[in-house]
Amino acid sequence: MILVIGIGNADRGDDAAGLVAARHIRDAAPPGVTVTELDGDQLTLLDAWDGAADVYVVDAVCSGAEPGTVCRFDGSAPLGARFKHRGTHIFSLADVVELGRALHRLPVRLRGYGIEGAAFELGAPLSLEAEAAARTVAEQILHELWAGG
Repeated sequence: MILVIGIGNADRGDDAAGLVAARHIRDAAPPGVTVTELDGDQLTLLDAWDGAADVYVVDAVCSGAEPGTVCRFDGSAPLGARFKHRGTHIFSLADVVELGRALHRLPVRLRGYGIEGAAFELGAPLSLEAEAAARTVAEQILHELWAGG
């Protein structure tokens, strides 16, 4: 099973970037691709991707880079310091991936995208930079999905 997971909070500005990317992907995904949205606790990823062999995850990050910057990782190898402290949640996406690795609960193939945000305050709108990056990430993932992975 191929699974795309968008993570975020629609009420916290750029934290919604992963959700926006997932919605774009859902509208154009090939048959057989499941797209889901998660808000809240990042640890739910361990259950969300359980049983999926091929997973894409998209989330907002806050690392100090320029808003709209996209970082990509391949979960087949430890993520290392480059992705440490990049999340907007108590447990970052990188923290959950490494926990999943330690617990032997990672999908066979895991690719992640972090979209750098600018504003995460309650009630803030999605910035133009994060929206454009979410669209770009969705297009990249759709290209891979339609090309067969």
